[in-house]
Amino acid sequence: MKVWDFRLALCASTAIAVAMPVQAQEAVGEAGNDIVVSARRKDERLQDVPISITVFNPDQLAERNVVNASDLATYTPSLSSNSNFGTENTTFAIRGFAQDIGTLPSVGAYFAEVVTPRGASNGVPTGDGVLPGSFFDLQNVQVLKGPQGTLFGRNTTGGAVLLVPQKPTSQLEGYLEGSYGNYDMKRVQGAINLPLSDTFRVRLAGDRMTRDGYLNNVGGIGPKDFSDVDYWAGRLSIVGDLTPNLENYTIFSYVHSDTNGPLTKLVAADPTEGMGGFAAAQLARQGSGFYDVINPLADSYSKIDQWQVINTTTWQASDTLTIKNIASYAEYKQTINAGQFGVDFLIDFAQVNPALAALGTYHVPFTQISPPPGLKTADQNTFTEELQLQGHTPDGRLEWQTGGYLEVSRPLGESGSQSPFLASCTDQGAQFQCVDPIGFLSNLNPAVPDVAKPLHVGSVNYTVGKTYFHDVGLYAQATYKLTEQLKVTGGIRYTWDRQRNISDRRTYVPNYPPVPGLFPMTVNPRCTDPAAVATGCVVELKQSSNKPTWLLGLDYNPTPDILVYAKYARGYRAATIAPNVAAPLNLVEPEKVDTYEAGVKASFHGAVRGTFNMAAFYNDFSNQQLQIGFNAAPGSGQSSTAAPVNVNKSKIYGLEAEASLTPFTGFDLSASYTYLHTEITSVPDFSNFHDPNFVLAAPFEEGDPEVLSPKHKLTASAKYTLPLAASIGDISFGAIFTYRSGMQINYTDRENPNPAIAAFSTLPSLSLLNLNMSWNSIAGSPVDLALFATNVTKEKYYTFAGSLGSPELGFETANVGEPRMYGLRLKYTFGR
Repeated sequence: MKVWDFRLALCASTAIAVAMPVQAQEAVGEAGNDIVVSARRKDERLQDVPISITVFNPDQLAERNVVNASDLATYTPSLSSNSNFGTENTTFAIRGFAQDIGTLPSVGAYFAEVVTPRGASNGVPTGDGVLPGSFFDLQNVQVLKGPQGTLFGRNTTGGAVLLVPQKPTSQLEGYLEGSYGNYDMKRVQGAINLPLSDTFRVRLAGDRMTRDGYLNNVGGIGPKDFSDVDYWAGRLSIVGDLTPNLENYTIFSYVHSDTNGPLTKLVAADPTEGMGGFAAAQLARQGSGFYDVINPLADSYSKIDQWQVINTTTWQASDTLTIKNIASYAEYKQTINAGQFGVDFLIDFAQVNPALAALGTYHVPFTQISPPPGLKTADQNTFTEELQLQGHTPDGRLEWQTGGYLEVSRPLGESGSQSPFLASCTDQGAQFQCVDPIGFLSNLNPAVPDVAKPLHVGSVNYTVGKTYFHDVGLYAQATYKLTEQLKVTGGIRYTWDRQRNISDRRTYVPNYPPVPGLFPMTVNPRCTDPAAVATGCVVELKQSSNKPTWLLGLDYNPTPDILVYAKYARGYRAATIAPNVAAPLNLVEPEKVDTYEAGVKASFHGAVRGTFNMAAFYNDFSNQQLQIGFNAAPGSGQSSTAAPVNVNKSKIYGLEAEASLTPFTGFDLSASYTYLHTEITSVPDFSNFHDPNFVLAAPFEEGDPEVLSPKHKLTASAKYTLPLAASIGDISFGAIFTYRSGMQINYTDRENPNPAIAAFSTLPSLSLLNLNMSWNSIAGSPVDLALFATNVTKEKYYTFAGSLGSPELGFETANVGEPRMYGLRLKYTFGR
């Protein structure tokens, strides 16, 4: 660690210790610091759990205007997000554990104790995350940091995000809330709780939100804006007390999202490289507006439909034994038709050569995601079954739990993409009515010998297949009180994972511009993988892994309000398949991490109340799964791609500090800080990689940091409630400040000789300010009013860049962060 980094980390954590709070602790109320979490698969007081956790209650989610996974990452220490394929396909990274194209999650996302359904698309990240329409009628959101492999299983090497819905209660109560804001944002949500009898309770909740996109499409093709929101979600929860000791809890949920699809912005071009000349011409058309983009597709959209049923049966078999069964079934469907990279090369042949004016003008997207005819981008079901036994000895010295887990995910049908690359298609490629104008331009190049003509540059890439998952786990964990103050915890889990992928990959070469007598109207399909000719372009890949994970920990309570803990945990991410590249990189080995963590949690009461939590951690990786970029080989007809590979060795260490303070009644302060050091310490040898379609782009190197891993991240908030009579209501004012230092986002761009492109290998530091005001129980009524504003200072920033900046391409695109958003909420509550 550099000296200045250490000093900054120490100063920040010390300042938090002296002054301010955990985001989780703003929920402190009359009950003191007794926030209840389920991080160890049972309800416990937050300050008693030896895990670094950030918790958000419904009020905090509303004050921060959290409506999607990217919003959650903004306010959570150690949590980052990648929304390169749209906010509805956001993936998480915690403490440098990232998930990207082709990898399985490193951060598990759970709703009501059930992992989110898989998407299993071929090459496009879908499923496995938190969808729009998930952040309503929640009890809380818990972000668990560090490996959770014993109790939550594989693919939680980075941690887990738990969404806990409101459970039906025995009161007749509910609420109705309406919001309106800029970009014509409209949102209506509500819930009603119905105790139909002493033993039967029902809760019905819904959420509907629309918002225009903040990206202005100035190209005149397709929707007028992007980064829009349009979803509705419904949830029916039923609790039945079958006997005094037997409870059945069932949740039915449905989410539908229909947006204009993902779109990045063309941000840099070098006319001397690759296709940089075309990109430079687009930049001139695009203009200088920060939120101006150009969309290449007339019909651009992303549609998601997911329904799920979760059934939890809990039997209190005796005073010392509880048996719980959690079963779920879900179906996830998504269809994406999008020119994701926001590139629309315009070719006017009359300007190239007046003699070619008959060829007209062509719009040529760089590449796009399009559904194959009659199919979806993702079409998958997921079934899970978990049986838990929890108990304790009569004297309470030993607490234990054990269980078994089964997850089976199967395709509902074939899915994938059929995507043009540098081809102009009147039907977006569905029937291959495409031409190859850039190839024709290359054919006119006198420097190319006639024997090499005609040159085909454009293509249509067809990838359709099915992916199967089968995962089994057995686990046990126990905590034993050596004394009333000292506890030891041990846990182990063994997991067996299998994955099978069957993919049909073809490349279609379209015709040149259709000039009669000049070029034949032919389309020549070929197997994308030449080795698959004998099998009709179909390749079947299988991958399996099985590993133990474990936990050993000591907890010590010098006082009832102080917890000191230390633990050693093994984490594991399952082996996976990368069907878009050739052997040996198409089979990715499992990831293993050893984590050492020590922490302290303290709370204090009285006239001044607050908490202080700190954790220091060190992670030692073997075979970490990281994404690497590949450039298209000359003449392959492929677009650049990315795939996961195994890194030999890497290490991550850092510290997290969170604190809360209520110096006097009505005034709450909070802060959280993370210092994170990530380093790749040994890189693999890629010399054996030979793929007819791709060449390795600039890879990571020894000493590199990992992507989406800012070294410093800080959130601070303050809230003041005016001392008014209850007949007036509660009026409060709040401010939330977030800071993130610069971070690496790809390894490709930095190798570009053009500084404008090379700069997009990293993101600069970012500071955001949010403000909110609320008037609860207006004049003693059941009506609440709130005003909110995010990004108050109107910062213009990017959230990701897509690793396109190789010299072979000559341009780069990036995701644009949200501008200032503001609005108001009006909420009516009954039965409160």
